[in-house]
Amino acid sequence: MDRRSVLKYSFSSLAATALLGSGIREQLLDKATHTAAILTENANDESYWQLVKNQFDFEKGLYYFNNASLGPCPKLVVDSTNQFRALLDGFPSKYMWGGWQKEKEEVRTKVANMFSCDKEEIALIHNTTEGMNIMAFSMDLNPGDEVILGNHEHPSGTVPWQHWQEKKGIKLVRPVLPILPESKEEIVEVYRKAITPRTKVISMVHGTNTNGMILPVKEISQMAHERGILVGVDAAQTAGTFKIDLHDLECDFYAASAHKFLFAPKGMGIFYAKQESQKYLKPLIVSRAHYTDESIRRLENYNTRNYPELLGLGTAVDYYNLIGAEKREARMRDLKHYFRSALESNKKFKFKTPAAKELSCAIQNVEVVGRKVGEVKNELFDKFKIDCRPMSGYRINGLRISLSVFTTKSDVDYLVNALHKI
Repeated sequence: MDRRSVLKYSFSSLAATALLGSGIREQLLDKATHTAAILTENANDESYWQLVKNQFDFEKGLYYFNNASLGPCPKLVVDSTNQFRALLDGFPSKYMWGGWQKEKEEVRTKVANMFSCDKEEIALIHNTTEGMNIMAFSMDLNPGDEVILGNHEHPSGTVPWQHWQEKKGIKLVRPVLPILPESKEEIVEVYRKAITPRTKVISMVHGTNTNGMILPVKEISQMAHERGILVGVDAAQTAGTFKIDLHDLECDFYAASAHKFLFAPKGMGIFYAKQESQKYLKPLIVSRAHYTDESIRRLENYNTRNYPELLGLGTAVDYYNLIGAEKREARMRDLKHYFRSALESNKKFKFKTPAAKELSCAIQNVEVVGRKVGEVKNELFDKFKIDCRPMSGYRINGLRISLSVFTTKSDVDYLVNALHKI
């Protein structure tokens, strides 16, 4: 089937039972079909990406370059999530406890297919922070054991280890990562030197929150496993930006927020644990007898949860597949090159993100030389209504610019012109 047919088929399978008899199934299918028609029958040029942007309802005049903090939902995801919420409120007990179990498992399958893994390796959680807590809480470590955490970890990736393990006498090793490495091996070597006979776990980001640097998870996982070390990954900044095959990455655990580059409803996250490593995991929350479940579902012990958001995640994956992983990645790499080439020759700007393809993608960090980044950020918003994230630590002093599929080259031109004026 062509991509439009795939979307309609996929979305129909979710809507068929979830919305049967509600009178809104056909409406949503029409919207899905219309969206598919727009995004599959136009050439892959700048007009195509303007059509993608039109699928998002931004505040008037806003130029949004802060997707790495929080992403928007396209209209299709907003509409479907709202319809699921209306259905739940129409018959609460039916859909909360049992009515949507089949649909929930369909979402799990969609997520697993997206990440090229088995559905029995995917838990549908709330966000990356929860996933990192599951990892840190679960590990049965002894005083003197060591966990490696690079210095660019997000607080949500370090605090769980501090809370659940450090106070037990576990040593947290904090190697310093280079800001602008020239190769993946340069990063691997940092972790190699940090390993000792007491190292039990490496917890690492896939993409740094600070400057968008992509870390070589596969190479580090291979090195770690040769020494019997587990590897957990914080993927908040990479999931949805380029094609990710979790089996190929070879990590043990992988946590991601779906509300950034996946454009899913806020409050949905994804947790992966490869089959042979699930034996290490314990549920962070328990209710009733579900904690005795030996499958990865034991990590979803919420009893009551926001099912409309979960089903909305399924629609977000449909939307992701509609554009396609390869097309999305190619677009973001094209935007990266377009943005960097507009500023790299000007000595007033200094990039704090490595340029190599394998070391960065959708997130770029640039310094306005001689200016404090907080002041620059405020001036961009006050004068030009450009929203981005200032990063002042790690000797960066730069603006974190998040590029996404709703970003047009016209948007980048506007940002570049504003930076020149500042």
